[in-house]
Amino acid sequence: MAAKFGTVWAIDLGNNSLKALRLSAENEVVKVIGFENIEHGKILTGGSVTEAERDELIALSLRQFARRNDVSGDEIVVSVPSQNSFARFVSLPPVDSKRIPEVVKFEAAQQIPFDINEVQWDWQLMSGPGSPENKVGIFAIKNEVVNSVLEHFGAENLTVSYVQMAPMALYNYVLYDRSDLVSSQNEAVVALDIGAENTDLVVCTKSTVWQRSVPMGGNDFTRAIADAFKISFQRAEKLKRTAPMSKYARQIFQAMRPVFTDLASEIQRSLGFYNSSNPNTKLLRGIAFGGGAKMRGLLKYLRQTLQIPVERPESFKKLAMGRGVSTTKFHENVADFGIVYGLGLQGLGLGKVESNLLPRSIARSMAWVGKAKYFIIAACALLFVSVLAFGRTLFDKASYGKREGERSKISSVIRRADDARTKLQVVKDEGRDSEAIIQKAFEPFKYRDVIPLLHQTILSLLPSEKNCSEQEQRQLHKAFVKGNAEEVRQMMERKERKQIFVTSMSVRFVGDLESAKFDATDLLRGESMSTKEKDAYDEEEEYMREIRAAGGRGQQYLPAYLSRGKEGAAADQAKAGFVVIVTGYSPYENLGKLLDPAGVEDYKDQWGVVTQLLHLDEIFDGNSPFELYKRKEVKQHFELVGPKPVDIDAGVPAGIGVLDVRRESGEQVLIDPMTNEIISKVAKLDERGKKKFDRLGNVVYEVNDQWFVLKAKFVWKDAPKEALGEAADTAFRR
Repeated sequence: MAAKFGTVWAIDLGNNSLKALRLSAENEVVKVIGFENIEHGKILTGGSVTEAERDELIALSLRQFARRNDVSGDEIVVSVPSQNSFARFVSLPPVDSKRIPEVVKFEAAQQIPFDINEVQWDWQLMSGPGSPENKVGIFAIKNEVVNSVLEHFGAENLTVSYVQMAPMALYNYVLYDRSDLVSSQNEAVVALDIGAENTDLVVCTKSTVWQRSVPMGGNDFTRAIADAFKISFQRAEKLKRTAPMSKYARQIFQAMRPVFTDLASEIQRSLGFYNSSNPNTKLLRGIAFGGGAKMRGLLKYLRQTLQIPVERPESFKKLAMGRGVSTTKFHENVADFGIVYGLGLQGLGLGKVESNLLPRSIARSMAWVGKAKYFIIAACALLFVSVLAFGRTLFDKASYGKREGERSKISSVIRRADDARTKLQVVKDEGRDSEAIIQKAFEPFKYRDVIPLLHQTILSLLPSEKNCSEQEQRQLHKAFVKGNAEEVRQMMERKERKQIFVTSMSVRFVGDLESAKFDATDLLRGESMSTKEKDAYDEEEEYMREIRAAGGRGQQYLPAYLSRGKEGAAADQAKAGFVVIVTGYSPYENLGKLLDPAGVEDYKDQWGVVTQLLHLDEIFDGNSPFELYKRKEVKQHFELVGPKPVDIDAGVPAGIGVLDVRRESGEQVLIDPMTNEIISKVAKLDERGKKKFDRLGNVVYEVNDQWFVLKAKFVWKDAPKEALGEAADTAFRR
């Protein structure tokens, strides 16, 4: 597919004339910046025109086109007639998108009525994203046909970029320029291109196309006149074109009447077949192109026969005229430009059908032919440079003998430089011991970025402007980041805000996650550890004191530390990582849905914080250095405490809110440090500012924010062996 900018030439070699359109596009606005309608010396299929004479007539028209227009730098798109091509639209069985090309290749071998090696073929997925079926179009043309077309262009050094079937070009025109007529799959437009020998009939809907070539065209009218008046084909053609002004107009139209009837009947029969295959599709309108569409009385006859409006376009709806283009002359030829308009849209990347029947081998050979002159210029330039180089060599040889003294001085400087280099190397060797000492001093900081990276990983999973799908919530986070407290308060009720505030995060490196225990720290205001928690904490601290006492950084003592876990794995099988405790709170009423919603494993957009921790590799495209350790073994390796109401009397984790006194009742409360809103559980007040009581005399309370504590272990996938001993009491200790 071409980019949606630049310029392109679209060329249609018809039997009567060469039609060409030069289009440009910028911001998807298409303009005409050049056009040609060059009639051949004779109608290519009329009378007794031989094959050699036909080739010469085409060559003369192409030569005239190339002489008038500079096509260098523009892509060229050409058409092939429908009677020489094959198009079939099939529905594939439901398969994975990666397997579609393989299935299409099998279908093409079955559908194309020729040896697959004797045709140039391409395919395109016609169904849109999310469609329940995979509908593809398969397009093919015999090699000798496309080679014959391309030989004409190659002889004039015109490099073709795209080859497309004429009916598909008409389909591209209808869907782009007359999109108002194909807004539904159940409404269709009939495009007719009445050429000299054949009439292309194309039925266009929003996402499908059906085409048939009717073997009748303008030459049939000419032959009818020639037979009726016993004159030559050329004289009959001239008489047909001047029929409306001729004194024999009545006799001429009487001679053509059977052809009118036969052509309309063939078109009606084809549309009847289409209607029987697509009973729910309504034919809205017909649009006629080609030289035959200009014939007086034909469109009226088609309207009466087909019972639908049939029009010949006087202009194109979405095509702007570029500067310097003759609008009057262009509109005189609009009926001839339907195919080249569709070809140009494909070249600009704006066509619905993008298949390309250009053989790659032909494209490469034509490109080489077009570049032949550049190779000649390059060869001449190489010869010129070689002569200059030879002359320069002779000049340098003469100069060399005159500068012996300068060479002696240079040799002396080089010797002194070599001596200085040797002395420098000696000094560097003496400094290696110092470098080793420096390296050892910096070893504790070797992995100092790992813990900040773990912090960043966890915090990036919390609700924020970036990862929130709801527009109103994104605006909330944006206002919060700016510190606009008033806007935050007015935007929505506090209990509707999908926010999570982390008040503390404890990270501790351990050599063996299996035997590691969570720190039993004093998290709650006004509460202390239980005896069991204190014993566990003391035991962990005892291990660390023994490591630090075992020789500086604990490098030699660490294996003993790893193996001391009574239920842990062996030291050589242990997984190193981090023990993490995250404390925080949220104003959102359904905090559990933000943290760990149930049954959302298959719905990525509904994942909570814990669900995302389980899929770190998927979220970070397989680049996460961390992995959640044994989430299902609750309390031993993973625990989510809460959500629980923020309640001063019941105890909350330290760091949540700012302690204050409620003005109305005098009770102590916790408030949001930014918005000054109450976040703790408080008594409800009546109209007089007094506490409310229920029927039993108990105070009625209102629950505001909720707090939680998340305890988890993370495997450090690439933990280096040399880092284990260092980490036990240096950089990785909290």
